[in-house]
Amino acid sequence: MSTSLLVSKMQKAATAEGVEADIFATAASDADNALETKHPDILMLGPQVRYLLSQFQNKVDGKLPVEVINMQDYGMMNGEKVLKEALSSIEKAGK
Repeated sequence: MSTSLLVSKMQKAATAEGVEADIFATAASDADNALETKHPDILMLGPQVRYLLSQFQNKVDGKLPVEVINMQDYGMMNGEKVLKEALSSIEKAGK
């Protein structure tokens, strides 16, 4: 529920910034499928699954950035800040 709300706030922030983005959430157990079908530019993990960070980094093998969403930003549902972090990580990765 909270992840869906954050996605909605991130999408709203993207629209306000004029950024074209397809922001979506999926369960960690379905992430492999989403990676194959959606081909995202970044994978952001909720703080509650931060323990999966190295597993996903190994899985994507440097093809895209994998980040853990800041716990405070997640808790405050700060979609604008999380979006900025995502865009910054994508830019640093040269995507």
